[in-house]
Amino acid sequence: MLNPADGAFLARLEQALGPGGLRAPEPRDLEEPRGRHHGIAGAVAMPRSTAEVASVLRLCNAARVGVVPLAGGTGLVAGQVMSEGPLPLILSVERLTAIRAVSAEENALTAEAGVRLIDIRNAAEAAGRVFGLSLASEGSCRIGGNLATNAGGAQVLRYGSARDLCLGLEAVLADGSVLSGLGTLRKDNTGYDLRNLMIGSEGTLGIITAASLKLHARPHERATAWVALSDPAAAMALFEKARDWLGEDILAFELMAREGLDFLAAHLPQAPAPPLAEAPWFVLVETGGSRLARPGEALEGLLAEALEAGQVQDAAIATSLAQRQRMWEIRETIPEANRLRGAIATHDIALPLSAIAEFIDRAGRMLARMAPGVVINCFGHLGDGNLHYNVFPPQDVPAARFDDRRAAIAAAVYELVVAMGGSFSAEHGIGRDKRAQLERFGDPARLAAMAAIKRALDPNGILNPGAVLPAAEAIAPSAEAEGAEVKLDV
Repeated sequence: MLNPADGAFLARLEQALGPGGLRAPEPRDLEEPRGRHHGIAGAVAMPRSTAEVASVLRLCNAARVGVVPLAGGTGLVAGQVMSEGPLPLILSVERLTAIRAVSAEENALTAEAGVRLIDIRNAAEAAGRVFGLSLASEGSCRIGGNLATNAGGAQVLRYGSARDLCLGLEAVLADGSVLSGLGTLRKDNTGYDLRNLMIGSEGTLGIITAASLKLHARPHERATAWVALSDPAAAMALFEKARDWLGEDILAFELMAREGLDFLAAHLPQAPAPPLAEAPWFVLVETGGSRLARPGEALEGLLAEALEAGQVQDAAIATSLAQRQRMWEIRETIPEANRLRGAIATHDIALPLSAIAEFIDRAGRMLARMAPGVVINCFGHLGDGNLHYNVFPPQDVPAARFDDRRAAIAAAVYELVVAMGGSFSAEHGIGRDKRAQLERFGDPARLAAMAAIKRALDPNGILNPGAVLPAAEAIAPSAEAEGAEVKLDV
């Protein structure tokens, strides 16, 4: 049973942290980006070191006060806001902002949890290297949150997710003990992999305070193209051809529906105009390689062959850095246009590559029958199977009119995704938003193992209560969840 972060507890905490270590919650601390969830908190702790994080957790564990970790606050599954229960403490990593080391020789960078992703990427660039995690929110998200949610992004195809880019971690457990594992070894086979246990656990098993990150050689040359296509099947055919032409040098392969460009034109007219706009689907493909790879020539050859075969409608290759940046700005601004348009339901999903085109077709027909007139904006990281499948009301109709159908729409989409061998959470995690889906679709043995790990590392349940797992000692799919069915109208 948790206790609230009341005045007496906060007084003890303030004494431990010293001046400036504790502040009152601000609106930005209590709301996730889409405004769907609003949190509660007694105060915000701002430790300046791993030792201070350990002190905070020791006090919270002894008093049984819940702790909600906060990094950049950009997560979209309510993992950073707790809306009910005893008043928790927010633990912000905003003052853990040191880049402790950069080594081109080791191809590694060590940074504290509060360092912004853009600053890590810039530090790698200054060392003649690349940090491969690329997110539209890089200016505000922080590496601790990226690791805690195992963030993905646009370059997973080449560099992997946050998990693949982490060599070592420093983290504080619920009782205040510190896991010190900031080595840069590529091989260290010495028992359980606690690093990977922490990554993706969303602050429910420990608080990440620093990480050693993997850097890569900077591509000598990049080539980028905007491609117009008829449908997702044509996009998948182009991706297959791209793998033959470009091999491991594909940096990104992004799919966008025409609806995304329409949203940009309507809600963000200041955004760059696309080089090609008259098609139902588009792909942004980027490749990069060594001096010998000649990615520009390879990309030109790929597109010439695809155009001659009638597999694409048109293509525009960026001829300058400014053109490349404009292409990426279009892709990375689509989520903001979505937010301004107002969605009924959003879905961060993953599918086998062979099922993507069929899913988009089946899901579109299913939703047209469930909610006639809805608009679908589907976009995402096609090369790794991650789609952002978002459902919007008809033009000039507020999304609130579909509130009574929101849950049914999301359930139907997730049911179809899982039936086709996919995942209902690709890169944003579970948080509190998708806990019901985890209980419904999760393997019972896996859920039981997760609950056992949670109990072992956090027996008092203070770490991010209610995120990923229920704020209870154990988790098991309820009989109600096991028996629930969603009929697929396909």
